[in-house]
Amino acid sequence: MRLDKFLKVSRLIKRRTLAKEVSDQGRISINGVPAKASSNVKAGDELAIRFGQKVVSVKIERIQENSRKEDAAEMYTILGEERIPGDDEE
Repeated sequence: MRLDKFLKVSRLIKRRTLAKEVSDQGRISINGVPAKASSNVKAGDELAIRFGQKVVSVKIERIQENSRKEDAAEMYTILGEERIPGDDEE
């Protein structure tokens, strides 16, 4: 499945167009490699997604073409969140 579609279906990012923009800006990596929106993801891959001053690491548990809101969180496991210090922090 394409990365941008997985992010939308899993509800990690709400809209596919936003998921495409974020990945094309180089803010997402798959298994440590920068990824584009068209990159393929599979179960077992680890994603690192940068949201502003925070990096969220998730492991893909399963791939589904579509999911209900209640089932979306079962598609991945959050491995951790890490703050990125800004220029004004020391």
